[in-house]
Amino acid sequence: MTFSIIGRCQETGQVGIAISSSSIAVGARCPWVRAGVGAVATQNITLPALGPQILDALEQGQLPPAAALDRVLSANGWSEYRQVTVIDSHGQVALFTGKEALGVHNAVAGEQCAAAGNLLASPQVIQAMVHAFEQAGGHLADRLLAAMHAALAAGGEAGPVHSAALKIAGELTWPLVDLRVDWAEHDPIGELDRLWQAYRPQMQDYVTRALNPTTAPSYGVPGDE
Repeated sequence: MTFSIIGRCQETGQVGIAISSSSIAVGARCPWVRAGVGAVATQNITLPALGPQILDALEQGQLPPAAALDRVLSANGWSEYRQVTVIDSHGQVALFTGKEALGVHNAVAGEQCAAAGNLLASPQVIQAMVHAFEQAGGHLADRLLAAMHAALAAGGEAGPVHSAALKIAGELTWPLVDLRVDWAEHDPIGELDRLWQAYRPQMQDYVTRALNPTTAPSYGVPGDE
């Protein structure tokens, strides 16, 4: 039903997630990022509360990812239905897959990354994601998307995927990148990649507009002078 990759850029310290699912609007429930703290992907039978609660445990309790994950799963119950991956601001990761995970499932930790999925075509899909992330260069978004494309090439889900999302936190309190394809009949990962390519040249301009409107570039839209 879902496969995802969480990762950290060693050069910038950015953390992020790319995820895709056969369900509608996966980006509304599963990926969670927080600047200077980490990223969480919560999937399978999703409990969205796990994401912010684990990030709170990382930030306020100063716990390592495995301890934060264990504390929050224990507090909420029904952990046998959850699949969760966590990465902190240092690149440490933690993985969990409950015994009721759907279909073929797998979770693999890599260098500054982790990938997980369920209802997969094969366990090798997740291994391909980690390898692709580790080998790819460029912006963290490019590396995360490379992992998603590698997942598709390795067979992806057992059935078609229909939604995808990409979320990255940098130094600011809001996400640097927050892109979603809530429903596509075909190739939501391709659509997400095209969104990233369109957004990338404007990404820093939106930061500038927020922090110092007097230096913001004009986009030539009505009222924008």
